[in-house]
Amino acid sequence: MERKLQPARAIAPGRILTRELEARGWTQKDLARIMGRPAQAINEIVKGIKQITPETALELAEAFGTSAEFWTNLEAQYRLALARKGKDIKEIARKSRLYSLAPVSELLKRGWISAGESFEELEQAVFAFMGAASAEEIGKLAVSFRHARQLGPELTAQIAWVRRVEQIAAGRRVASFNATKLEKTLPKILACAANVEDVVNIPKLLADAGVHFVVVSHLDKTYLDGAKLMCGNNPVVALTLRYDRIDSFWFTLLHELAHIILKHQGSYLDNLYEPDHVDGEEKAANRLAGEWLLDPKAFKAFVKETRPYFSRSAITRFATSQGRHPGIVLGRLHHDKIVDYKNLRGMLVKVSPLLQDWMD
Repeated sequence: MERKLQPARAIAPGRILTRELEARGWTQKDLARIMGRPAQAINEIVKGIKQITPETALELAEAFGTSAEFWTNLEAQYRLALARKGKDIKEIARKSRLYSLAPVSELLKRGWISAGESFEELEQAVFAFMGAASAEEIGKLAVSFRHARQLGPELTAQIAWVRRVEQIAAGRRVASFNATKLEKTLPKILACAANVEDVVNIPKLLADAGVHFVVVSHLDKTYLDGAKLMCGNNPVVALTLRYDRIDSFWFTLLHELAHIILKHQGSYLDNLYEPDHVDGEEKAANRLAGEWLLDPKAFKAFVKETRPYFSRSAITRFATSQGRHPGIVLGRLHHDKIVDYKNLRGMLVKVSPLLQDWMD
């Protein structure tokens, strides 16, 4: 019958094996003959030089009437105890926590922080970047975000993205913010939507109205298109250009400006292509941005008159009548699922080449 031996934790397997041999009055050579192993192999197990493999565990189990698991568990516990003596487990846990609280690899890759020569230097660099004095403070940062949820990779990456936006905005000078002036500037901003080249005028128009304009590409697992934040008393409109197209640029820009003009309080981190992006204030910003870009009644009439074939020339004529780039109209048709995305894609020109001076 198999015996149920219960080894003490982290006892060397060689000691247990010696005890079993003595209980039977066997020598190491006797066990070697029983198992069909060289005597040296048994001696190395006794001395701890050789580890007990699953195959050896099965043979020892048959020789001593135990379970194979007894010997494999004994070996595993012993080796784990040895490993603990040579490792600073708490240090590893500390490093793991830091990497879970911030996208450390991304921060290093983008040059937003430097690694330093020790983990302590890296840790302090991450804390400083994230605007926290400790790991505990990083864990509390989520409360400053609307719809804050449990801290996870996406949210910590979003927080890091926001910190970078704040750093860039803090290093730039803009006029004192004036909501009335921003509203009066809006027609000049919208006039830039006729030609892609006029995108270069947007940062200055916003700065003159006291609004920071920042472009920082999104971090992995954030899926952000834009954000409305505050830097002191000045609003910040931040874009990622995740979709580097003229239609996406204009809708995202105007969505964030709508948050400001509608006096929505707090920070907004927007994924405008996510179906769940539908709370009351987001709907209001979406609606206002859409109305600014294209007259709702005119667009509805255009769709009704033009269905089902939307040619390049038809889209261009309507865009010209609205004072908009044709790509903006096409983007709206795509968004409303009136025109398939693959059709007329060449009209959706990129804006990033025109904003290089404003990109991080």
